[in-house]
Amino acid sequence: MSTNDYLQMALYMVVLLALVKPVGAYMALVFAETPNRVTCFGAPIERLLYRLGGIRADEEMSWKRYALAMLLFNLLGLLALYLLQRVQQWLPLNTQHLGAVAPGSAMNTAISFASNTNWQGYAGETTMSYLTDMLGLTVQNFLSAATGIAVLLAVIRGFIRRNAATVGNFWVDLTRSTLYVLLPLSLLLALALSSQGVIQNLRPYVDAHLLQATTQTVATQRADGHSSSRLIPVTTQLLPMGPAASQIAIKQLGTNGGGFFNVNSAHPFENPTPLSNFLEMLAILLIPAALCYTFGEMVGDRRQGWALLAVMTVIFVPLMIGCVAAEQAGNPALHGLHVDQHASALQAGGNMEGKEVRFGIVDSAIWSTATTAASNGSVNSMLDSYTPLGGLIPLWLMQLGEVIYGGVGSGLYGMLAFAVVAVFIAGLMVGRTPEYLGKKIEAYEMKMASLVVLIPCALVTIGTAIAVLAPAGLAGMANPGAHGFTEVLYALSSASNNNGSAFAGLAANTAFYNTLLGICMYIARYPLAIGMLAIAGSLAAKKHVPASAGTLPTHTPLFVVLLAVTVIVVGALTFLPALALGPIAESLMATGH
Repeated sequence: MSTNDYLQMALYMVVLLALVKPVGAYMALVFAETPNRVTCFGAPIERLLYRLGGIRADEEMSWKRYALAMLLFNLLGLLALYLLQRVQQWLPLNTQHLGAVAPGSAMNTAISFASNTNWQGYAGETTMSYLTDMLGLTVQNFLSAATGIAVLLAVIRGFIRRNAATVGNFWVDLTRSTLYVLLPLSLLLALALSSQGVIQNLRPYVDAHLLQATTQTVATQRADGHSSSRLIPVTTQLLPMGPAASQIAIKQLGTNGGGFFNVNSAHPFENPTPLSNFLEMLAILLIPAALCYTFGEMVGDRRQGWALLAVMTVIFVPLMIGCVAAEQAGNPALHGLHVDQHASALQAGGNMEGKEVRFGIVDSAIWSTATTAASNGSVNSMLDSYTPLGGLIPLWLMQLGEVIYGGVGSGLYGMLAFAVVAVFIAGLMVGRTPEYLGKKIEAYEMKMASLVVLIPCALVTIGTAIAVLAPAGLAGMANPGAHGFTEVLYALSSASNNNGSAFAGLAANTAFYNTLLGICMYIARYPLAIGMLAIAGSLAAKKHVPASAGTLPTHTPLFVVLLAVTVIVVGALTFLPALALGPIAESLMATGH
């Protein structure tokens, strides 16, 4: 690795961490329970929205009612998106006259976007009309992200409140997350991306003349039953258009993912320049990282938020460096053939297969680690072409539960579940009832936290076992052996952790995979959110316990190490056997062992 590689990674982390405090402090103002200059500015719009929706903003909800409102709202969004896809051929803003999306694919997509997963088994430019993109996918990008933030706010109130029966109002949290956080940030990012060349229009696709004509081989069936092929000249190319910038902005800020075009953020209309690439990478982790500061501000102890951010960063940075190093070292299968894979004036060096020359290895590896640390399914390079160890890192980041920054809201409340487990383990060591932020952690909270931690692990392992045993699952695999197994394991890891990125090499738009992955996406989102709301309701009803000599401080380097080890050990113990069958075995075979 060169000095330039380290400088690029350092620049990314410095800018990201520098934005944590201002953005986090702003969100703390937005979500404060007392009126302030931010909420007063938008109060007329809020009142109008509440009046239109028949909502009483001053009405508090129990955790069960909060969860029910969340489930009903997301279910309605899911059904509306499914219906929109099925009837898009009769609706306006369909310049290419695209037909209805097939029922299985439409349901898979509806679950995917409503659950903030954004897994795609289809090509965007040949499947979705502009109206489906704007009214369906983009709207769900906002609302699914706002749902994650709303659940996090209820969990934070569980720690703040004492002897309370309520955790807030879901509709108010949803409205403020969208109105004050996601909309303004998305507008700013969309304008910045448009300035770089990301397209934003409603025009029909453009039939452009090629500067250099080429040929295409076409197979034909003769009358005698034999086939033949012939070359035909190709002088034009159909260029897809559409309202991309507005969707790309919330896709990244809301940790959604999902490409407007089939090749996602490797497409020049989605991600045209190194600056647009940097802005999109920054947007992926911005809100999840800043929410740590918001958490510390809201619980009245900023050190708690910094400690959680430190845990995420000390795990993320070494893995990011490891991914860059694995790709920069080149393809291990070529080492014995004496192929020159070193960077020089004539070549980029390393493993450039599947990577955009505009971004190179470093920006591709940072992107893949950032998107899999968060629950963001966008890609700017082909993960299937990574080296075995380079591909292992984004795969394992998802399997850690996507709590290393994680999705907006969902990442931090997932990390809080691990924090509950960590203080419980520490309490067992010293023989005291564990406490976290002045609240006793008892059997009920531990049961709920254990479910939150273990459900995604069970979905990945059981789902992968079903896929590699069922004939329909095997039929979708394009590659045999360890690499094919990795492709299946990645797909189940992505769906079961609401990530959405794809390793490729798997025919996923089939009835089997649409059903299996759809079930994983749905279970991974809502039972986990309900479990965290149950913890919030239980904690809110408890009284505050003053710190004593036996209390474990949860803002110190010791707790940072304890929590990081808890996250890593759960991920390592659960998935090491599966990783050994996939990327580790492939790496050993590539190096001749």
